[in-house]
Amino acid sequence: MYDIALLGVLLAAIAIGFGLGFLHATHRKKTVPSSRPPELSREYFVGLNYLLNEQPDEAINTFIQALGVNSETVDTHIALGKLFRTRGEADKAVSIHQNLLARPALSTATNQHIQLELARDFMALGVHDRAQRLLRSLLENAANSPYHQEAKRLLIDLLEREKEWQDALDIAQPLLKQQPGMRHPAAHWLCELALEEIHQSSRALARKHLKKALQLDECCVRASLLIAKLEMENGHYQRAIEYLDRIPRQDIAHIPTLLPALKSAYERNNDLAGFETHLYQLLGQAPYTSVIVALGELIHRRDGVESAIERTGEWLREAPSLGGLDYLVDLYLESQRLSGKTPPDSRLLLLKHHTDALLEDRPRHRCRHCGFTSENLEWQCPSCRRWGTIKPITGIEGE
Repeated sequence: MYDIALLGVLLAAIAIGFGLGFLHATHRKKTVPSSRPPELSREYFVGLNYLLNEQPDEAINTFIQALGVNSETVDTHIALGKLFRTRGEADKAVSIHQNLLARPALSTATNQHIQLELARDFMALGVHDRAQRLLRSLLENAANSPYHQEAKRLLIDLLEREKEWQDALDIAQPLLKQQPGMRHPAAHWLCELALEEIHQSSRALARKHLKKALQLDECCVRASLLIAKLEMENGHYQRAIEYLDRIPRQDIAHIPTLLPALKSAYERNNDLAGFETHLYQLLGQAPYTSVIVALGELIHRRDGVESAIERTGEWLREAPSLGGLDYLVDLYLESQRLSGKTPPDSRLLLLKHHTDALLEDRPRHRCRHCGFTSENLEWQCPSCRRWGTIKPITGIEGE
């Protein structure tokens, strides 16, 4: 079955065809009397027959051939091209839109509209160089066009796909004040540039990019994390901690994300007591499993397994979670081994088996926009391509 939208456009094409056929017939009656029915209408009946027999491709080809290109029909041709593209047949859309561009009688605005659609066709086919040339031409030659802003948006999207971060920033720069929503992705492009500079050992330039990212988007968790890592590499552990301490205010859901770097900074600074104090502060902000387990590990190391069991159990009563239960079972099993109980309680082993199985294939991160899940944190969602929407999964089954 073909799309309902496709059927709607085709029926519109039929209506146009009949209208043109009627006008054509009227004109013929006034000039050269003839009993011959309009040829265009017959072709449309052929197309309609294909449509009713569920042969949409043949129907479309018939309609395209029958429907001449003029000011009344060009929108229908453009719409048919769009439908081919959305059906995954961008090569056919290219043919339609290129055929339209070959007509010299079209208005400037219509020509620009077709160029924009053709750029979309090329993007759908993955022919990014041709799409980029079309879009840059539109920006240069159609400054006052109604399609100028859309061409700019498409070019930014294309440059982002090509990982041409600086070019994307240059094109987007005039939009950053007019469209505040652009600041968030632009901050991530600056983070990408910073990573490139870090790989090339240009840490000063990387820091400059990251500072600018935070100016554009003060809630950019990624920039805070990267600056903290740069500070640690320079031995400035307290500065690193200060940047990491910003993250819960930027986005509380990223507390699990900052914990490994926070632990490393305090350990390198020989300040485990400070780490424990900081963890209690985070626990008060959000009792996430990762914070409870980190605190349990500190208490375990300092005061022994029984103290860790007692405190962890108290926290889990307030904020139960599967990961917390799994950690608590580990503590109980260790307690039994230390007390000489062999073999360990079979009920604990069974419970451990089940928690391990439930946690084994559990994703750790989820996109808050489209629901995409992954084990590792990705700053741009591979599914919906939004920046910063993938976050740790928290709660009963989360971190």
